[in-house]
Amino acid sequence: MTLPSPPGRHRSPSATAPDRRACLRWLGALALPTAGLGGCAAPQPPLRVGSIVFPGYEMVFLARDLGLLDEQQVRLIEMPSNTDTLRALASGQLEAAHLTLDECISARAEGLDLRVLAVLDISAGADAVYSRRPMTLAQLAGKRIAVEDSAVGATVLGALLEAAQLRPDQIVKVPTVLPSTGRDFVGGRADVVITAEPWASQIEAAGGHRLFDSNLMPGRIVDVMVARAQAVREQPAALRHLVRAHFSGLAHWRRQPADAAQRLALRLELAPEQVAGAFRGLDLPDRQANLELMRDGGQIDATARLLQRDMLRQGLMRQSRSLSEISDTAALQAAGSAP
Repeated sequence: MTLPSPPGRHRSPSATAPDRRACLRWLGALALPTAGLGGCAAPQPPLRVGSIVFPGYEMVFLARDLGLLDEQQVRLIEMPSNTDTLRALASGQLEAAHLTLDECISARAEGLDLRVLAVLDISAGADAVYSRRPMTLAQLAGKRIAVEDSAVGATVLGALLEAAQLRPDQIVKVPTVLPSTGRDFVGGRADVVITAEPWASQIEAAGGHRLFDSNLMPGRIVDVMVARAQAVREQPAALRHLVRAHFSGLAHWRRQPADAAQRLALRLELAPEQVAGAFRGLDLPDRQANLELMRDGGQIDATARLLQRDMLRQGLMRQSRSLSEISDTAALQAAGSAP
């Protein structure tokens, strides 16, 4: 039995895609300030926004399809993987992007000054653990567990082992990447896989038994819209338009889900009737919820601190960086006003 490779937040073009952590080691050297140029001011070019195909990232593409995105202000660029997105941000080929919060934190630690503009989605069951046979958490001891070598993978594995009251040396870790988890499961490469939607639904359909999911660790796995600090300073109007477009797309998704599914089906490479299932387990916070999540000392600040701690402990980061300026809510605040 084989499983297709649907779009997802860590999709890569091939099994030999560059390792994300290796890419991050280059960021400090690439993320250098651009010297100002004198003379007359040239017309402001469009804000370039990088994004892979992933359900939680699609609301701004929906807004574009609805004619609610001014492409003179904002240009959306589809990327093959988040590694490529990070590299393009570091080299100045993108000003903004959709990433996981852990990727934003890692990039900042390597010298790329990114700011979180909005929360796109929070995993509420979309990230899950499946076994090939029914078992209890206590029976995980000695089992082969396939998990991606990322902060999200480390976070889910850590929470799983804590719930099972096991130490890391009591299981066999099998490194993988999310797009391969379906094949890992079907091929028997591991006894247990840590995966995410849309692969989770496929594994479940292939007979997987759900042992654990992100509902049991609320608020820890987050996707965000980010921008380079230079863009925050120099292109605030375009960033306001980008954030407003995201929430306009989200409002349409909620008001007219059938029409939205029809519009999103082509990008997600799904039949329209399958689109809603791709969003299973994803909480998509609206603007008001974002304001609460991103307030000083709120959930995003707390989650960022926990992720940075976990990544340092797991060796996924070489150094920490202050998180005091990780969020910039100016565009979010302005998104509630008239264009």
